[in-house]
Amino acid sequence: MSWCLEVWGDFACFTRPEMKVERVSYDVMTPSSARAIYEAILWKPAIRWHITRIEVLNPIRWISVRRNEVGKVFSGPTQAQLEGKSGDPMGFAIEDYRQQRAGLFLRDVHYRIHAWFEFIPPEERGQNHSASPDYWADTGEEQQFVRADENEAKYAAMFERRAKKGQCFHRPYLGCREFACYFTLVDPVTLPVPTIEKTDDLGWMLYDMNYEDPRDPKPMFFRARMENGSIDTDERTVEVRG
Repeated sequence: MSWCLEVWGDFACFTRPEMKVERVSYDVMTPSSARAIYEAILWKPAIRWHITRIEVLNPIRWISVRRNEVGKVFSGPTQAQLEGKSGDPMGFAIEDYRQQRAGLFLRDVHYRIHAWFEFIPPEERGQNHSASPDYWADTGEEQQFVRADENEAKYAAMFERRAKKGQCFHRPYLGCREFACYFTLVDPVTLPVPTIEKTDDLGWMLYDMNYEDPRDPKPMFFRARMENGSIDTDERTVEVRG
């Protein structure tokens, strides 16, 4: 069974990994960003989302923005800090690491994304990772035991109910957290919205991350081709390279 979501927002940035300093977005949404939106609505260790198609409903428009970023990653507290021992203070002053950078983002975006989920057997759930670093309250519980009533239909009903009500575990976003988006569950047959009339070869695009080694995830890429505003992202039909 598959579902279709329409997502839209004022801005989006699906960052190209080859750009080291300034943020520059891909022309369209990446499959990993689309997967993160579905997982914001429902993610469990028992299911893995697969994105099959991304459709562009609004013309591709760009905007250049200069903004402040922090040039240092905040690390968690050390054991000594947790124990209250004297030493280096926890955290850092933002003003000391503030950097002003330019970014080339998308604006007024509107997509239709199609996906289905795979039911993961209990013995294989250790390799199933969310696209988002957020954790859900019952994630640890579900990794410890398996409910007797666990099946695909249960999770399908959960997702459909949540998507129809607009419920989510955290606010979905378009590439960057500050670019929050709206979403709605749609039937593309009964409520068709025309895609843009654009056909183009978008080149190699980030597909997703390979978590076979959780300590060192590897990026995977695919050749994105847009046909009349529609991009085939089904891993069963497109070439994905690690």
